[in-house]
Amino acid sequence: MQLYALCDRDALRTRNITLENFIQKAKEHNAVILQYRNKNDDIALIKNDLITIRQLWDGFLIINDYYELISFCDGVHIGQEDLYAIDNEPIRAIKILKTAIGNDKIIGLSTHNKAEIDIANSLDINYIGLGAYRATSTKSEAKVLGESLDTLASYSKHPVGAIGGVQMADSFQNVTYHVIGSGLL
Repeated sequence: MQLYALCDRDALRTRNITLENFIQKAKEHNAVILQYRNKNDDIALIKNDLITIRQLWDGFLIINDYYELISFCDGVHIGQEDLYAIDNEPIRAIKILKTAIGNDKIIGLSTHNKAEIDIANSLDINYIGLGAYRATSTKSEAKVLGESLDTLASYSKHPVGAIGGVQMADSFQNVTYHVIGSGLL
């Protein structure tokens, strides 16, 4: 299993951790992907953070939601609401997104159940995030899948990243990526 490091700006602030320290920890744990998520700052600060990350990080860099900043990243990760905000037809939404970001960029999509996985299987995306595995403080509304996450992952034709409360010691059979945020620290 590979490590997919989730760099949540709010979580870093809460723990008084610098972006540089988080990236260093991601490197120490041999992360292959780093996703930058920032739900509260303005786009100028997000852009500056992406520039800083690019100076320090050689692996894949994914932006959460802000596909208008794709030129600084290797791909974008979107949630279900973001998908349907682009278009109410998922296949068309992904085509529109690919037009906006280019065909050479990675697209990841959050999923939470078998119905969403079935839809994702029909989409031209690169991976799905599936969860939440455990309850977390950053997504209190998330439905916890627990041990059923691994079974659900087996339905995906795309690589799966286990999301939500995943820890380094967790073990899955049908999951490609452990998506871990502040648990790295």
